[in-house]
Amino acid sequence: MAARLMSAQAQVCRLGKHVVADGPVVRQFHASCYTASKVALSKFDSDVFLPYEKLNKRLEVVRGRLNRPLTLSEKVLYSHLDDPANQDIVRGTSYLRLRPDRVAMQDATAQMALLQFISSGLKKVAVPSTVHCDHLIEAQVGGLKDLARAKDLNKEVYDFLASTCAKYGLGFWKPGSGIIHQIILENYAFPGLLMIGTDSHTPNGGGLGGLCIGVGGADAVDVMADIPWELKCPKVIGVNLTGKISGWTSPKDVILKVADILTVKGGTGAIIEYHGKGVDSISCTGMATICNMGAEIGATTSLFPFNQRMADYLKSTGRAGIASEAQKYQSKVLSADKNCEYDELIEINLDTLEPHVNGPFTPDLGHPISKLGANSKKNGYPLDIRVGLIGSCTNSSYEDMGRCASIAKDAMSHGLKSKIPFNVTPGSEQIRATIERDGISEVFDKFGGTVLANACGPCIGQWDRQDVKKGDKNTIVTSYNRNFTGRNDANPATHCFVTSPELVTALSIAGRLDFNPLTDELTGSDGKKFKLKAPFGDELPARGFDPGQDTYTAPPPSGDNVKVAVDPKSTRLQLLEPFDKWNGKDLTDLTVLIKVKGKCTTDHISAAGPWLKYRGHLDNISNNMFIGATNYENNEMNNIKNQRSGSWGGVPDVARDYKANGIKWVAVGDENYGEGSSREHAALEPRHLGGRAIIVKSFARIHETNLKKQGLLPLTFANPADYDKIQPTSKISLLNLNSLAPGKPVECEVKNGDKVDKITLNHTLNDLQIGWFKAGSALNRMKELAAQ
Repeated sequence: MAARLMSAQAQVCRLGKHVVADGPVVRQFHASCYTASKVALSKFDSDVFLPYEKLNKRLEVVRGRLNRPLTLSEKVLYSHLDDPANQDIVRGTSYLRLRPDRVAMQDATAQMALLQFISSGLKKVAVPSTVHCDHLIEAQVGGLKDLARAKDLNKEVYDFLASTCAKYGLGFWKPGSGIIHQIILENYAFPGLLMIGTDSHTPNGGGLGGLCIGVGGADAVDVMADIPWELKCPKVIGVNLTGKISGWTSPKDVILKVADILTVKGGTGAIIEYHGKGVDSISCTGMATICNMGAEIGATTSLFPFNQRMADYLKSTGRAGIASEAQKYQSKVLSADKNCEYDELIEINLDTLEPHVNGPFTPDLGHPISKLGANSKKNGYPLDIRVGLIGSCTNSSYEDMGRCASIAKDAMSHGLKSKIPFNVTPGSEQIRATIERDGISEVFDKFGGTVLANACGPCIGQWDRQDVKKGDKNTIVTSYNRNFTGRNDANPATHCFVTSPELVTALSIAGRLDFNPLTDELTGSDGKKFKLKAPFGDELPARGFDPGQDTYTAPPPSGDNVKVAVDPKSTRLQLLEPFDKWNGKDLTDLTVLIKVKGKCTTDHISAAGPWLKYRGHLDNISNNMFIGATNYENNEMNNIKNQRSGSWGGVPDVARDYKANGIKWVAVGDENYGEGSSREHAALEPRHLGGRAIIVKSFARIHETNLKKQGLLPLTFANPADYDKIQPTSKISLLNLNSLAPGKPVECEVKNGDKVDKITLNHTLNDLQIGWFKAGSALNRMKELAAQ
């Protein structure tokens, strides 16, 4: 049900022009505030302290202006405002200028982010920042061998990342350390944190009460360069949890249900804020699971209020001081005010919530387990499951592993094992070492499982799958977060279903989609029928966590003597050249490169999997641009007509031909264009190959921002039906761009032969972002300002 905002929301005063303090003053202000608390941000940031006093003071300023109860999301967000006294604050409308506490980057996106930072000319990052090597390890045979192979294959990239971190003051987590989001939860997240990360599942940190937001690399560069980070003020969707999690129902089922309710775009432009008495029945890592998968509904981020479950996790991971300090600010900063208002409110009763399985091909197609079998038969989904996979950044906690092990032990006590290949991905070296010490890994081994490397692996397509051929229709079940077509194994015929790790384990024993462990029986090796017991497992290890191998490298006090070299002949890394500036003229007679039909995620625009190795080389990775998108003209992928020559070819090949011949182009898309990953390559590649605008029915948040950052015009049809007026042979003109202004639509002419249609295109560019367009990119604009 929707809730109206209080009238005070519309009465926020607008107190003149925003003033940004200069760099040195800002840094001095940050340092003085951090020293108000003597509790360090983390054991790796011993000279930077918790900012609660600063946050509370800023929040008091905002509270005095708004004069209304605040949601938790608003408290954390507004307490990080650069100028709380003068910032415009209207949910869903204002652009906030914020000061995040830290930046986190994974190795695939960090390459481009750091290449941009290098080209900025700055000497050191301004906020605590880290790089995590988790994306470039391909799953083949098992953890140790796969890791050794990845270190060899990716040595050039790892050396580049390590040396760049050392030179510019970033922490470096080596390959094998684990998945970025698990490392953040174990070491860096804290209640009230504002963090940006160059991965769409950064919201995982909301399980510890922080606002952790996925962004593109250019946004990370802004924060590392001490520039206020800009975010459109999110709306807030409340999810009231009642009852208690129990039995086969798991935290994953909460977000699977929310995804079913809101769909993949229902959370766009909003923070999902969980509250209610049911929250206390969910572990800290369970809350992280829920927040992690919030990315699949387009949410800006998700979070939970600080509670005892978070305090217990902080203590178990060696951060008792943070737990104690957070408790002092629990009511003021770390929980919602009574009677606060949400833009939308969802009610979920955990007592009656049934385990869910979502998919295939989209994470918002929900099936209660009681209906999965019937729905699968009705829709022709392959009932036989070929592979079961648990772990990933979404579900690889100690609790997850323990609960799955309890199911496996129950089955083995009746003489059964997994009927299918069963792959386990530990979230971190700490989890791997702890489950190995506590015998959980041994249980999985006896169950028929394979423990993979501490990395993303099959979840992001890093999977050398050999059991099916491309094009063979098959089913897999995973505890991952995303299941777009071809994502896991590059096979568009693979039907991937996402669910809890507990259900993956149970379904792997039965080997079929039409098995319901809540009601159905299995036959043991002795011929007797039995039902699996409900899973159970310790929330936290009784003997504490085993940290395993030390995989962290701190930056030296000074990076002046550190050299960062990029071989001009490298196929993996390439220094960036500035994009060309706008020439001040209208963009006329633009060619339509491709009119995309249906879903177009960032996976469709810039595929992952085998292409990950080129993430640091813009020209090479541009050879995957739009190869997964469906061409409206012929319903085929990577086959479009070259309007200049009349021949047919791959999308990148045609784009390169246009670029070589000075032909500027646009791409046209459908709803929620650019959903999914935060990868900015999906914006960089079109810009690099001559694109000037992307015209769609609607955008996903991160991708729209990434397009703006690279100097492209992200435009939406004022009338969605105008999508039908543009044909592959159309010529597009964007007019009166000299008067481009916030809130002012763009005039567009669509020429089809002698016929000219005039349509209206909307945009969300503000004055700052229009400056990026005129300069050619946000990075170009940063250099212009630095030169003034």
